[in-house]
Amino acid sequence: MSRALRRLSLSGVLAGVLLCTPALAAPTREQIDRSVALREDWQYLTREIAWPAHWTPDSTAFTYRKTVEGGFAFETVDAATLKKSLAFDHERLARELTRALGRPVQPLRLPFAEFDYAGDPQVITFWLDEEGWRCTLADYRCEAQVNAGRPRGFGVVRDLSVPADNHPRLSPDGSREAFVEGDNLVVRRKGGDLVKLSTDGSAGDFYDPETIAWSPDSRHLMIYRVRPGYARHVLRVEAAPQGQLQPVLRSQLYPKPGDAVDIEQPVLFDVESGRQTVIDPALFPNAYELSAPRWRPDGQSVAFDYVRRGFGQARIVAVDAATGKAHAAVTEDARTFVYADRRFASELGKAGNEIVWASERDGWNHLYLIDGRTGRVKNRITKGDWVVRDVVRIDEDKRQIWFAASGMNAGEDPYFRHYYRVDFDGRNLVPLTPEGADHVASLSPDGRFLVDTYSRVDLPTVSVLRRAADGAPVSTVTKGDITRLAAAGFRAPEVFSAKGRDGKTDIWGLVVRPRDYDPAKKYPVIENIYAGPHDSFVPKQFWPFGYHSGGDKVIGMQALADLGFIVVQIDGMGTANRSKAFQDVAWKNLQDSGFPDRIAWHKAMAARDPAYDISRVGIYGASAGGQSTLNALLFHGDFYKAGVAMAGCYDNRMDKISWNEQWLGWPVDASYAAASGVDHAANLKGKLFMIVGEQDSNVDPASTMQVVDALIKADKDFDLLVVPGGEHSVGRSSGPIDYVTRRQFDFFVHALQ
Repeated sequence: MSRALRRLSLSGVLAGVLLCTPALAAPTREQIDRSVALREDWQYLTREIAWPAHWTPDSTAFTYRKTVEGGFAFETVDAATLKKSLAFDHERLARELTRALGRPVQPLRLPFAEFDYAGDPQVITFWLDEEGWRCTLADYRCEAQVNAGRPRGFGVVRDLSVPADNHPRLSPDGSREAFVEGDNLVVRRKGGDLVKLSTDGSAGDFYDPETIAWSPDSRHLMIYRVRPGYARHVLRVEAAPQGQLQPVLRSQLYPKPGDAVDIEQPVLFDVESGRQTVIDPALFPNAYELSAPRWRPDGQSVAFDYVRRGFGQARIVAVDAATGKAHAAVTEDARTFVYADRRFASELGKAGNEIVWASERDGWNHLYLIDGRTGRVKNRITKGDWVVRDVVRIDEDKRQIWFAASGMNAGEDPYFRHYYRVDFDGRNLVPLTPEGADHVASLSPDGRFLVDTYSRVDLPTVSVLRRAADGAPVSTVTKGDITRLAAAGFRAPEVFSAKGRDGKTDIWGLVVRPRDYDPAKKYPVIENIYAGPHDSFVPKQFWPFGYHSGGDKVIGMQALADLGFIVVQIDGMGTANRSKAFQDVAWKNLQDSGFPDRIAWHKAMAARDPAYDISRVGIYGASAGGQSTLNALLFHGDFYKAGVAMAGCYDNRMDKISWNEQWLGWPVDASYAAASGVDHAANLKGKLFMIVGEQDSNVDPASTMQVVDALIKADKDFDLLVVPGGEHSVGRSSGPIDYVTRRQFDFFVHALQ
């Protein structure tokens, strides 16, 4: 057969295959608009879906938000009688928030999902627009909580242009007050003269009044002397500010990887004698940060937490009040990184002679009982191929711990959290939340009860009041009803797991198909990605609306799927909440983003579902997910064909110091360049759409423009949307959400269909 005839025969075969596979019609603008509106249309169709509970300080009642007709209401339950009532007057609170915020607030759509009691059942606190708020329910007055003192860029560089909070700090016995004058520490008795305790402070090495810590017996003070780091400021032009014609220049304190951080030197003072002891820094060299000093209850020692620059070591340093001698109460070393934000320590007793400490030293996050005098392990508290996720209560008298863990139950999704009680010696492990689902429990302050709120993506939320001692149910509090949501067409996503790159490790994800899914058709696939090493992101709980740090939740994926796609989300290696080795894949390797696992998962799903077309795979994500989206097209462009990258940190040298040094280390090395979308822009394959908020305060928006510059220089085609005034969450939970969502949907329709 000639080559021409062979080509003709092959073409005929392909044509036959294509004719046998029904084609998908491109969605119309009306269909796209309907998908964009799906989140809002479906959000209020559930009833009795409850959020985690919060107890009153006296343990007599608990409160939660739940779905009701028209929105959401906060309900309080009496723990003794189980009688339910509204937590407060929703209309009065809405009127007050309307006044305080300067924008309309509806009673059944209050702009917060949870609140805490501020030591008084008549005072609540919550977060709103990244600010802390406080409302008194006696008179329904609300105000934003303004933090006094100097801002700190990501906690490590002080903004010296803002005065420190230098109000006099009163000693516990009320006899003296301490503050800083002329960069030095001074004290005075009430009505007495000033006594200067230090003379070595200067503008370039000053005593920080915000770190003053009195001992409980009022005999000693600890304070940090600070050598300032580099106060880098990111500048942004707001081109179209509200209420004026001319642009505005914005400035933000924003330390980046490699920048000099503040150097804090703990200094101990004997107030009566005036003796000054500069604590030997041998146990805390090259600190990334120190915690505020905290005195042990007996006043004999003071302690602080230390993280070494590069995140290879963390410890608690304890200082003897009489001698000023420091010792390591506990130390954690890592070949890769210590995950600073997941550290847990509880110093027990009046002298801190025992410490409950979380450690990954055996490859899994577990609890240990540490001798605080020597730093040695007294005994393990938990052990196994599973992960301690949280510690919720420690009873020193009974020597018992309540904690959350995942991965303990064989045959279950390893990310599901369950709660347990265990003794300090590791004995008498008691499961408290048996249902096969993801649990969030809230213990009463007196330790008698817990409210267990559990669900799965296919199981609406159930809340149960249980005895904290053994988990025995007392009463079902709420049970979610999704009858109307199901009638509108909602179907739970499919949970799917497949082996990862090593052929052994289970990789978990979920699949959202169009509501009119036809298994005889072929559907392009779109992956919703967030691969930040700090957590796992595939939803495990029911609530499918809104957004999370990883971007879309299920309904956003459904809206996209209804346009003729199969939309998936996957947790690959390099993310958290599995073994240490699983997460360590990300160390100095952010360009990996778990892609070998993700691609293996896609192929396994395609082998299972013939409608799953992996010749047309798109990807989208925001923030770290935006970086992963770009890197999919730079490093895996033969697999991923199109991507929407939003608010990405495309070059980790341009991003915030904290997140990036945690995963790439210090000093800045070749691993930063290896993950750079700027340095590898010439590798772009496929179609790229980048979206950025002009006023992004989380990721420097210049990172996006540097990729744009590199793509232009490499003669690469791409699309770009800059949203004037837009923040980091633009198009997701802020800004012109519908417009940005429609543009994203339009892009995928044209790129993949």
